[in-house]
Amino acid sequence: MDKSDYKFQNIVLYRKAMTHSSYANEHRERHLQHNERLEFLGDSVLGFVTADYLFNHYPELPEGELTKLRAAVVCEQTLCEIAKELGIDKEIRLGHGEETGGGRQRPSILADATEALLGAIYLDGGIEPARKFVLDFVPRKAEEARHGGVFKDYKTMLQEIVQKSKQETLEYRLAGESGPDHDKQFTMEVLLNSNVFATGTGRSKKEAEQMAAKQALALMGQ
Repeated sequence: MDKSDYKFQNIVLYRKAMTHSSYANEHRERHLQHNERLEFLGDSVLGFVTADYLFNHYPELPEGELTKLRAAVVCEQTLCEIAKELGIDKEIRLGHGEETGGGRQRPSILADATEALLGAIYLDGGIEPARKFVLDFVPRKAEEARHGGVFKDYKTMLQEIVQKSKQETLEYRLAGESGPDHDKQFTMEVLLNSNVFATGTGRSKKEAEQMAAKQALALMGQ
């Protein structure tokens, strides 16, 4: 059984999620069903739950950046990593050809099986256990994606523009912070020649600086 902490009422759904089409094709006499339909369903559930989480936890991000972040969070690499954490690479049933060809470590197969498992959980228990499954990894993967450079470095872009004019100076200053310790909001000002030019808000000072720089770039027509 996988390590997702979910206990299936209908174990057949779990077995189907762990059955690759190559295995089903080699065992036709057993009328086996493979996991591709569950993968289709799981992909939709994953997209919805992830979008809902990002929408509510990153209120400062516009639609375009939310889309990029979601794509980074639910990419094949992430789903492959989750598959290995859950032991899917050991549980999935593969045909002989896929088995000998290294299919047990193939990212696409493992990512698809992760989505199939999610689809099976949704059918077996509904949206709440499916949501729990997704939120066991989406928050940390979202933060990893943000810190890993998914977004444009607005501060660097702004610095490069300002540096073209040697007489101009650029600095950032904390304008305020609010909220409880576990959910702080910081507001940073970007100063051009010691004058406040733009402000930005974020869950960290670095994020607020990026948002201030983005606002400054927008005011410059960039």
